[in-house]
Amino acid sequence: MNRNSLFSLTRWRLAGWYASVMGLVLGIAGLGMYEAIAHAHRVTADRELESMAETLHQNLEATLVQPGRLEIASQQLLPNFCLANDNCFSAAEPPSHHLLNGVYQGNYYYIRVLDQSGSLIALAGLHLQGLPPPSKEPSWQSLKDGEGNRYRQISLPLHTQDDLFWGYLQVGRSFKDFEDYLAAVRLIMGLGLPLTMLLVGAASWWLAGRAMRPIYQSYSQIQQFTADAAHELRTPLAAVRATVESVLRLPQLPKTEARDTLQVIGRQNQRLTHLVSDLLLLSNLDRQTVKGQRQACHLQDLVSDIEEELAALAIAKDVALTSVFLVNCPLQVVGDEEQLYRLALNVVTNSIHYTPAGGQVVITLERNDNQALIRVKDTGIGIAAEYLTKIFDRFYRVGGDRSRQTGGSGLGLSIAQAIARAHNGGIQVESELGKGSTFTIWLPINF
Repeated sequence: MNRNSLFSLTRWRLAGWYASVMGLVLGIAGLGMYEAIAHAHRVTADRELESMAETLHQNLEATLVQPGRLEIASQQLLPNFCLANDNCFSAAEPPSHHLLNGVYQGNYYYIRVLDQSGSLIALAGLHLQGLPPPSKEPSWQSLKDGEGNRYRQISLPLHTQDDLFWGYLQVGRSFKDFEDYLAAVRLIMGLGLPLTMLLVGAASWWLAGRAMRPIYQSYSQIQQFTADAAHELRTPLAAVRATVESVLRLPQLPKTEARDTLQVIGRQNQRLTHLVSDLLLLSNLDRQTVKGQRQACHLQDLVSDIEEELAALAIAKDVALTSVFLVNCPLQVVGDEEQLYRLALNVVTNSIHYTPAGGQVVITLERNDNQALIRVKDTGIGIAAEYLTKIFDRFYRVGGDRSRQTGGSGLGLSIAQAIARAHNGGIQVESELGKGSTFTIWLPINF
């Protein structure tokens, strides 16, 4: 499986997991919302039903005189009043004018009046058929008619004006409007969830792509790093092998030839040792496992030592190397002195290598608030804008330069950047092609 196929498959899997988790969350949230809506409607309906029943009960008890008998005043309180022995239960009718128009809450309520034995005396409100036989228990009940329609009912005991037990008042409500509303909610959720899942799927694909992008870049960098490291290791190994094979072909090996051969092998071994040491240092810096001694480092002394050490290289390249101190008092930072020395040394060495004969490199030390700044300015060949973000990559050299003239393996600036970050600092470069470059190192001042 190639790299693109591997990352494409991983992206599909991530998108699938994102969509599945979001679908589960939305499903649970939708179910919770549906139950909350249903519960809120049930509670509201029960409160309205209880309020209506208590109002009717209070007004009706005020008109009752004799147990088992409904007075004319009592009948006037009930909408669409009908006695049980009258044939008036054919269909639901809208309520006519009555004394409790403000109490009756629309076309979904029915009222039943029962005697002391629980027998039906009268019916008011909606005239419904198929309801279960009346129950004289004074409690809440949930009922269903023959067609499966649901009703909610409350029963209250009735007493006369003389506090004699008269019978029962039952007030009920049809839940048809409530069921229709919940059916509409279910339809909306049923249509909305698939559409939402499509949007979630598209968003998951996009998010998975963004999540995979740094991993893909890191994977590409590792591959490039492996290829570059193999190239750098192969060159000295090939030189050693060619030298050894050429010597082995000789019937006799003069002392001079042997010495030259050993010198070649020694140089290549030194190059390999230096390369492996640089790679090990970078690895340790990446893992933050470099345990150097942290101490106060005087930057003036550090810059002076670097200028002294690289003076011979600058003379050999015919480059003027100078240093300028823009601070009056000693400037010091806390860190590993050896690493900080390597940091500045790599940057200055790089500037000398890429500055043609007759040019100059100036090291400037200054302070900016709580930061120490080391600027390395050269009049070298400069760096094109498209390469400025890449020069700190490992083994990267502008134009693929791997000649012996510039030396090195392309790890100097990478090591410099890693050391700066390990000391909570950084490094940046400004350059113009053909006019030179300026590297700026900043380090926090801890004193």
